[in-house]
Amino acid sequence: MYGIALDLGTSGFRAQLIDLESKSVFKASMTAKHPLPGGNITDHLDFALSVSEDVAHRIIVDAICKLIDSFHVDASLIEKISVCGNPIQLSLFQNSEIRDLAYAGKNMQERLGIEDVKRESRVFPAPDIFKGSPAFNNDCSIIVPPAIRHEIGADALAMMLETDFLDQTVPTIVTDYGTNAEMAIKIGERIITASAAAGPAIEGQGIGCGMLASPGVISDIISEGKYWQLMVLDADMEPQKSYIIDPVSGEIIKDSDIKPVGITGTGVISVLSVAMKTGIIENPPKLKYGKILLGDDLFITEDDIKEAGKAIGAIRAAQLTLIIESGLHYDDLENMYMTGASGGYVDAEKAMHIGSCPDFSKKVVQFGNTSLALAREILLDESKLDEVIKLAGHITADHLMMATSGTFKDFYSCELSYWTEGMTKDQYNHFLSIYGLPALPLEPGTASVEKRSSENIKNISTSGVEIVENVGITIEELAVGCTLCHKCEKECPENAISIVERDDKRFARYDTQKCLGTACKRCVRICPVNAITYEDIQILD
Repeated sequence: MYGIALDLGTSGFRAQLIDLESKSVFKASMTAKHPLPGGNITDHLDFALSVSEDVAHRIIVDAICKLIDSFHVDASLIEKISVCGNPIQLSLFQNSEIRDLAYAGKNMQERLGIEDVKRESRVFPAPDIFKGSPAFNNDCSIIVPPAIRHEIGADALAMMLETDFLDQTVPTIVTDYGTNAEMAIKIGERIITASAAAGPAIEGQGIGCGMLASPGVISDIISEGKYWQLMVLDADMEPQKSYIIDPVSGEIIKDSDIKPVGITGTGVISVLSVAMKTGIIENPPKLKYGKILLGDDLFITEDDIKEAGKAIGAIRAAQLTLIIESGLHYDDLENMYMTGASGGYVDAEKAMHIGSCPDFSKKVVQFGNTSLALAREILLDESKLDEVIKLAGHITADHLMMATSGTFKDFYSCELSYWTEGMTKDQYNHFLSIYGLPALPLEPGTASVEKRSSENIKNISTSGVEIVENVGITIEELAVGCTLCHKCEKECPENAISIVERDDKRFARYDTQKCLGTACKRCVRICPVNAITYEDIQILD
């Protein structure tokens, strides 16, 4: 009999097929990106609220079915499924209330009758969600661990449980790096939690040549004088040496059979760090030579630096806010724990150099994908769920809402100016003094770095990791009055829309995996006859 551990991340889904008898990972797979339109958690939430929660739920379940299909096992042999993720992803998966996650204000929640939504642990039959496809037996159960409170869900519990964060007696921050970065700081017995909507660039999306971590992507850069050694992930998600290149001219100095096809978030962080150290980036986002060349049709632009900087800046601003709001000084921070796929793979010293990890922490410890690890543990040990439930009920966690924090606003305004407008570090500190905030150290400390887990999605199956590319489905709306001018198709930056005719009617069809969602709507704005609304959308069977 088998079990499935699922991590529903904001940038994509990861799954492991586990032999329940041997407790070994039999197969592993992941999606190439998230199946819902959009590039971040806000887009997903907005899509569900403005289009349809039921449509969003069905798209997510369809993607999970494709992951399960990639295992090529009889679904009747699957005994249980354990699912971790943030509250929005888990709520959309279960097709449960999400409006409280969209409206933080108490008055609005009270008017909507959603001011006290409980997200407790659930165990329920798999057919309740999958409706017969795949054909699970009626005894197959789905296990969903509890959330602590608003915005802090099973993935945040995982980053605390799967590390020794809860045992720390000295000031420690843990951050689950991703599109939506969950974090917490522990000072004595007090725990303060927070999250930062970093955006997709932290995982390689939103970058011109960016991709999620998958075979063939650049995951790291090693500087060899004025030349760069590119490190590329292989089929087992392990970094291997690709060619050596001159990032200024694009000349390949030493060729390799391993050719990169894109760059992931950890690779972007590495590029920024090395480029800043070597003067290719004079001051973000200014590039001394216009572009950083990484190969044929692979390059980093100033727009990419701005996009990455927004994500890095959001995470850094949130971490600094946690430190200040908890009453600490920067040099009080003893430990920085990095979790998640990005936190496990990234070069920690390079992350410290560009600010996505505090460079004044005494020690940095890297872990793997704790959300997937917790899902796997719950699957293999029934008592683990009881432990998680007990912990969720007893953690006395203060939650800091970044959306309403003046301290975060001040820090993030400096981060945006630094990454997108060329503000110097001296000017950054000058503005902090105006805001009444302590200046950041201009020189980095000497943090020790420890990598406790080199494995992430893998933990690993003998057959490696299968990338499930096409997890999107087609959705459509009736385009009343469409003149077939096709301006919407030409305007779409992702080629996600097409106009089709059926039964003497015209429809706008969208590929959910390609579509940028409600944050884009360029097709809606360009339509000269308002035939497209991106609202009354149905799934094309």
